[in-house]
Amino acid sequence: MIRLQHVIGLPVIETDAGKRVGYVKDAWFDEHWRLDGIVLDAGRRFLTPMKSVRWHHVLVCGDDAVLIMSADSVRKSKAAEVQRSFYTGLIRLKDLPVVTIDGQQLGRLSDVYFEGFQGTQIVGYELTDGFVSDLMEGRWWLPSPEDPDAVMLGEDAIIVPAGSENRLEPVAASDSDIGRNGL
Repeated sequence: MIRLQHVIGLPVIETDAGKRVGYVKDAWFDEHWRLDGIVLDAGRRFLTPMKSVRWHHVLVCGDDAVLIMSADSVRKSKAAEVQRSFYTGLIRLKDLPVVTIDGQQLGRLSDVYFEGFQGTQIVGYELTDGFVSDLMEGRWWLPSPEDPDAVMLGEDAIIVPAGSENRLEPVAASDSDIGRNGL
């Protein structure tokens, strides 16, 4: 399982020439929580287009680098194409409240987990109640429901099925990276 925040900042290397084409700046998702692609921080200037790589062009998402097929995998994108992203899109997933369909807030989104080689579906969410609560009680892991359509990714909240509070599990302190890199 891969934590998205561990991918942010990794170098992106194209395998044809072994050249670094940028660093992972963000990732974006569709409305069904499938990973669509990564946004590159390639030292772009103010008025230059954003650079991105569609997820199907990613060969490996490793511990130390993300490998893509070729330099042709990098494309120019408009910011409007990146609707739902973790940090920078029109809808930012980080810190969105996670609420059950019956109105109980479970926390705010801190991180997402996905399987690097078994598709693009999010397999779980890391939730926080804030820095002090993280220190006192830790963060919580919420596994994704079996039916991905049971989660509604909205503009101001993430709606999960009723009873999701019963599926919460504590995240081990070493896994939550509280305070790591200011995140």
